[in-house]
Amino acid sequence: MKEYWKPGNMIYPVPAVMVSCQRKNEKPNIITVAWTGTICTNPPMAYVSIRPERYSYDIIKETKEFVINLTTKELAYAADYCGVKSGKNIDKFKEMNLTAIDSKNVSCPSIKESPVNIECKVKDILELGSHHMFIAEIVGVTIENKYMDEKGKFHLNDSELVAYSHGQYFKMGENIGKFGYSVKK
Repeated sequence: MKEYWKPGNMIYPVPAVMVSCQRKNEKPNIITVAWTGTICTNPPMAYVSIRPERYSYDIIKETKEFVINLTTKELAYAADYCGVKSGKNIDKFKEMNLTAIDSKNVSCPSIKESPVNIECKVKDILELGSHHMFIAEIVGVTIENKYMDEKGKFHLNDSELVAYSHGQYFKMGENIGKFGYSVKK
């Protein structure tokens, strides 16, 4: 038997990513975001949705830049901290022993400890309600070489990526198939 609930967001799990941003001549900041994803392949585009009252919101709105840093099991504690603490009065990079490194195509830093850094430039902001969606073009991607094999294949799943579901963090698990396996002969 099924039970009917009022409308609400039940699309889980979602990625738990750390979004880095920075105003000129200010310390960089990190906000943890679960409302994020891919929205277009060509041009490559992604989004993050952030509440306007969050400290990072104004930084991203003003600079029109941010970096999506994928989160791993090793980074889960830092991701949680960066999601519950405000960067207004603390340096999250310092508090979580994270390393800010220069990005190639945006002014804000990437997080060195993340296996993938996705540099983004905001193209539009949709004011949707509790969250505003920053629609951005992906202008650069940096990956951690230790997940590359000798044939040039990137093994991102070896990094122990983290997902978020109903207030809990989960390490991504077992491979159960690949794209197209249902029709492969």
